[in-house]
Amino acid sequence: MASLYVKSTGPNVRLPRARRPDRAGAVGISGSILLRRRSGGSGRVRCGLIEPDGGKLVELVAPAGPEREAIRREAAPAGGLPRIKLSQIDLEWLHVLSEGWASPLRGFMKEAEFLQTLHFNCLRMADGSVVNMSVPIVLAIDDAQKRVIEGRDRVVLVDADEKPVAILKDIEIYKHNKEERIARTWGTTAPGLPYVENAIVNAGNWLIGGELEVIEPIKYNDGLDQYRISPADLRAEFTRRNADAVFAFQLRNPVHNGHALLMTDTRKRLLEMGYKNPILLLHPLGGYTKADDVPLSWRMKQHEKVLEEGVLNPETTVVAIFPSPMHYAGPTEVQWHAKSRINAGANFYIVGRDPAGMSHPTEKRDLYDADHGKKVLSMAPGLERLNILPFKVAAYDKTQNKMAFFDPSRPQDFLFISGTKMRNLAKNKENPPDGFMCRGGWKVLVEYYDGLAPQEGSKLRESVPAY
Repeated sequence: MASLYVKSTGPNVRLPRARRPDRAGAVGISGSILLRRRSGGSGRVRCGLIEPDGGKLVELVAPAGPEREAIRREAAPAGGLPRIKLSQIDLEWLHVLSEGWASPLRGFMKEAEFLQTLHFNCLRMADGSVVNMSVPIVLAIDDAQKRVIEGRDRVVLVDADEKPVAILKDIEIYKHNKEERIARTWGTTAPGLPYVENAIVNAGNWLIGGELEVIEPIKYNDGLDQYRISPADLRAEFTRRNADAVFAFQLRNPVHNGHALLMTDTRKRLLEMGYKNPILLLHPLGGYTKADDVPLSWRMKQHEKVLEEGVLNPETTVVAIFPSPMHYAGPTEVQWHAKSRINAGANFYIVGRDPAGMSHPTEKRDLYDADHGKKVLSMAPGLERLNILPFKVAAYDKTQNKMAFFDPSRPQDFLFISGTKMRNLAKNKENPPDGFMCRGGWKVLVEYYDGLAPQEGSKLRESVPAY
């Protein structure tokens, strides 16, 4: 039901709030809450949203009216500016930049920002402070484009249909050292890294950075734009709901009752800490994902059922789409995921086992240590406002027929259901144990896999849980 979601209707419109009774959910993952404690020396909890990185949210979309029309005229073919066609992933990054998820960045990275990101995972501000920035947000061009652009100060960025979407100004062109970028972002140059294969291998040998003037809000016209809520609009919604804490949960998989247990237990812990109205930001990743991940449209249908059936309480939950592409870069990328939610107002961030991880592309093992993501978050430069609160492992408790935190004194009572096991059950139209996932959500998952063309001889590789 669309009414279960907060829709992006603009900063001055009051958003509808659905009404559903709360019901206890249940995690099949181990996790932690990444949080910023809001207590002063007296130990009393203070209210208010966390400040964005740099102190002010960057918004790069031109306001409607004369300013927008002037940029649109300049970007038209008659304006004579060089043009760069964006790939789908490029457009997603432009979307991220335009709304301020990467604040304080004001455009695609110039060389100094690129090098700081690669070598330090942070950017130093003019006042000497640092903000976290762990993944490069860059735009590649080829030799021919470089020759056309050299000597110019501004270029037009166009989408796949040649429609102008932004002007990049005060530009700088520098060498795209792909091997260094890949090695430092992923910790390996092994072939088969999904993002690398799709966005870097065949990209140009040069990078172009500069400040963005985005003509209008980025839309995808896929029926989901209403759920792509900007950081500014999320902050407005949290304020409207009188949130005194916001805790974010990112995932790129369907929500099972194990995830719900982690989220509901998080809220319970925040209430025990003294917060009065913690709000959950359920924030599925909506940009590029690898081919074997469940597509965004199906994940959103499944999330809808989770709210409809009361596994999560819509009164205390905001569901929105995070527009970032996915790198699968483990401890490096999880810093980006945490940092970007600060800009949306979240001061708590739930992190599970092996966040942003995947199987090694050429060997039968995980690419990253499962615990390194949450450890890195507790030490990462620019994330000092955040710290880690560990959770116990959770699994399916056969004695209670539900997901529960693992009790090592009776291991025989627990069943661990891997992501591969879950997918195989859905593909074979078999039901999981009662209490693993809400019925409507499971029906959506079965429907998705039923619609896939059968692949003879194909085998699903075991993969680590995704948040």
